[in-house]
Amino acid sequence: MKTIGMLGGMSWESTVSYYQAVNRGIKEELKGLHSAKICLFSVDFDEIEKLQNSSRWNEAATLLKTAAKSVEAGGADFLVICTNTMHKVADDIEKSISIPILHIADATAEVLIGDGIKKVGLLGTRFTMEEDFYKSRLTNKFGIEVIVPDEEQRNLVHRVIYDELCVGDIRPNSRQSYLNIIQDLYSKGAEAVILGCTEIGLLVSQFDTDIPLYDTTAIHAEKAVELALEN
Repeated sequence: MKTIGMLGGMSWESTVSYYQAVNRGIKEELKGLHSAKICLFSVDFDEIEKLQNSSRWNEAATLLKTAAKSVEAGGADFLVICTNTMHKVADDIEKSISIPILHIADATAEVLIGDGIKKVGLLGTRFTMEEDFYKSRLTNKFGIEVIVPDEEQRNLVHRVIYDELCVGDIRPNSRQSYLNIIQDLYSKGAEAVILGCTEIGLLVSQFDTDIPLYDTTAIHAEKAVELALEN
């Protein structure tokens, strides 16, 4: 079994989901008392959030590169960045280490393609929904068309992530707002919707709607399990 390297804490609420999903996946595959081999570096998200909102992405990358080097030194065979947004600096991180990064957008795209999905809605932080680092990867590398909510909806989605989900505050009215936005994306032609922030799965799930949802946290963790168990 390979050792899974994780950059977590962005936020720790969703890193918990990663840790559980990976260990449950290993147990399901290997049975008995097996659990995942994990080397986890959990950052202080307050530091990352301040750098995000002041557009100091180079400084954020430097912080995460240092963390990634620690994970590699700890014996990890590959790296999982436990957040969609910070994949904005994934290329910078990858250049600083010798182990590969399991990219969250690639893992998600492979599942979408396998299910025959060609046009998706994307929910996430404002950075993920508005900038190209995530959307263009899905489109240019995998041929998947991506649509996002309108500006007012994007602001709501972003606010709920940072003000509520990242601090473990799960509100029914916010769930309904998200479901309304998901329905709107579907009405605009999305065949499915990507839950493109690792916290969103704490708020909405497939049980809440008939519209196909793709939870990036669950997909990323499942792919990590597959990679850890490859010969």
